[in-house]
Amino acid sequence: MLELTDIHKTFFPNTVNERRALVGIDLHLAPGDFVTVIGSNGAGKSTVLNTVAGKLTPDTGTVRIDDKDVTGLKDFQRAEFVGRVFQDPMAGTSPNLTIEQNMSLAGRRGKTRGLSLSVGKARREEYHEALKVLELGLENRMKTKVGLLSGGQRQALSLLMATFSGPKILLLDEHTAALDPQRAALVTELTQKVVADQNLTTLMVTHNMAQALEVGNRLIMMHEGRIILDLHEEEKRGKTVEDLLGEFAKIKGAELDDKALLQ
Repeated sequence: MLELTDIHKTFFPNTVNERRALVGIDLHLAPGDFVTVIGSNGAGKSTVLNTVAGKLTPDTGTVRIDDKDVTGLKDFQRAEFVGRVFQDPMAGTSPNLTIEQNMSLAGRRGKTRGLSLSVGKARREEYHEALKVLELGLENRMKTKVGLLSGGQRQALSLLMATFSGPKILLLDEHTAALDPQRAALVTELTQKVVADQNLTTLMVTHNMAQALEVGNRLIMMHEGRIILDLHEEEKRGKTVEDLLGEFAKIKGAELDDKALLQ
């Protein structure tokens, strides 16, 4: 479903600020794979997501989605088959538009859009049913402007919007990091439900190693632009946070605690 082959990306090449962000990344996800991605800041986690989304074009290597080479396509050209939820609850939605207007925009992702934001009866009923999945009562507040929602409500809505048009790939960029623990747990639970219900192929970046072990069927650890650990379902199931810290310590050559990967 998703294939990254020999991906290299260097920022500011041939300058004093040169930084190799991705170094020979090979990552293949089968349909329905839910892969969590961990690593310290600068490891290349978000660069991988930006490469899949089309925000960045790799210097070398290929990106294939559903057997199609999309390496040269920009983000707006991939929007129909790549959904994304960002860390900031303010991103991914339009605060001055209502819930139903935001849903209308999500339904048109990757398609030609007109100027009208009006929503007909049939569409409104469709949005009403879709919002019920969140179990937050938003289906009864469709005329409410999104800017009036709490951070957790907005992030849950962003998740629904990112998956509403039936993407091939879902990208989650630390999408619970800005939420308090209770709301983060809610959004994590919703994420697992939506991904399972739609059998979505998913890449989720997180700094929370316990979350990375609990969620999904595969875990990768990155360091300095490389994948240094790739745990599939059975291997992942037997690991602990301490095991992950130990793996990272082998690379860093130092004793680490959980905070080391949160900086």
